[in-house]
Amino acid sequence: MAPPRNRRPGFSRRAQYGLFLGYVGLVGGALIATALLLLSTFNPPAFAAVRGAFAEVTTPISSGFAWVRSGIAGVPEGVGSYFNVRNENARLKKQLADNDILVSRARTLNQENRSLRELLKLRDATPESVVAARLVNSSISSTRRYATLNAGAWQGVRHGQPVRQAAGLIGQVIETSPNTARVLLIVDAESIVPVRRTSDGMPAIASGRGDGLLDIRSASVATLTFRPGDTFVTSGTGGVFAPNIPVARVIRTQRDVAIGQPTANPDALDFALVQQTFLPPPAPSPTPSPSASTAP
Repeated sequence: MAPPRNRRPGFSRRAQYGLFLGYVGLVGGALIATALLLLSTFNPPAFAAVRGAFAEVTTPISSGFAWVRSGIAGVPEGVGSYFNVRNENARLKKQLADNDILVSRARTLNQENRSLRELLKLRDATPESVVAARLVNSSISSTRRYATLNAGAWQGVRHGQPVRQAAGLIGQVIETSPNTARVLLIVDAESIVPVRRTSDGMPAIASGRGDGLLDIRSASVATLTFRPGDTFVTSGTGGVFAPNIPVARVIRTQRDVAIGQPTANPDALDFALVQQTFLPPPAPSPTPSPSASTAP
């Protein structure tokens, strides 16, 4: 048999206690409300003191609930701010990277413009200049040191002509084509340049080592000493390189041989100036015409 739907509290002691406590709370609340109403009416200062005491008790609890409520309400805003800050950080990093690229390009262009201005100034001051052109590549990693010039026979470049920068001598043209030329750098092992020391005019020979440096040896019979810091320029001997072109500076000495660093760095070449040889090649001797045979 199913239990009845309407069960009175008397069937459950727990329900009886709950109902009793509910009545007690209702009656107690009514009494407290009545007492506070009477107190506020007949004794306002005492009611203010009671109200202050209740405020002292309930304020920390209200503050705690307000902090929890504001924290929960601020969670979505905090999450949104995190993602916004992260996106803004990524955008600023990308902007900095782009700015670094622009600054690097600007520095490169500034360096090229400075080198080109110096080269053009040198060309205007040197009457034997042939053409100013760009060195498009250089064999840096090879033991043989060559460079390619983007000017050739159609621009007046000829075999044997010296190639230089404003800073100093670079090399000598060894091959030409209509629009390109191959340059033997002075640091190549096959390169030999007559030089002289600027301090006393001592003649010497500068030959390439193949590692970016030069060996400088005295051209005289007597053994002469070199000192770090000695500078050497072309002497004009041989008639190929014009005098007083900077070539090298001594960085260390080894007995009677000095190790020199080129004045024009061959690993950082951009533009170069091709010049005429210092002395023109001798004119070919005329071929004697055959004399008429005499009749007997």
